[in-house]
Amino acid sequence: MNKFNYTVQGVDYDVEINEVDGNIAKVTVNGIPFEVEMKQPVRPSHIHKPIAMVTPPAPAANPIAPEKPAPKPAETETQGTNITAPLPGTITDVNVAVGDVVKAGDTLVVLEAMKMQNNIETETAGTVKAVKVSKGDSVLEGTVLVVVG
Repeated sequence: MNKFNYTVQGVDYDVEINEVDGNIAKVTVNGIPFEVEMKQPVRPSHIHKPIAMVTPPAPAANPIAPEKPAPKPAETETQGTNITAPLPGTITDVNVAVGDVVKAGDTLVVLEAMKMQNNIETETAGTVKAVKVSKGDSVLEGTVLVVVG
């Protein structure tokens, strides 16, 4: 058995040539067995030299991945009523800001859809807790535009 150490793009690989039969070499790379098919059979006298270019396996993923920070809770969405886009379109005007007091029927946002201006109104009175869009934003149906609490 021949052992070799290779460094490929900064990653170290321990390669052991276990057996060569004709043009098939049984090798172990970093403990993982592979069968390598060579273009030409290798004579036993050549085994002490590197006999084939082995494409190393991708480095093993770290089983303990760093924890991603938990997403921050959308505190405003849980403390109010979400006003959503009834259809996809482009925001042409935002009539409110965080902290504004609104009453039922007030227009919060103007949404252009299919060449029509749509006034998005609130059905509840309260204070604007969050404005989730800006003038010029493209939104899909169901996108939260404003939170009123």
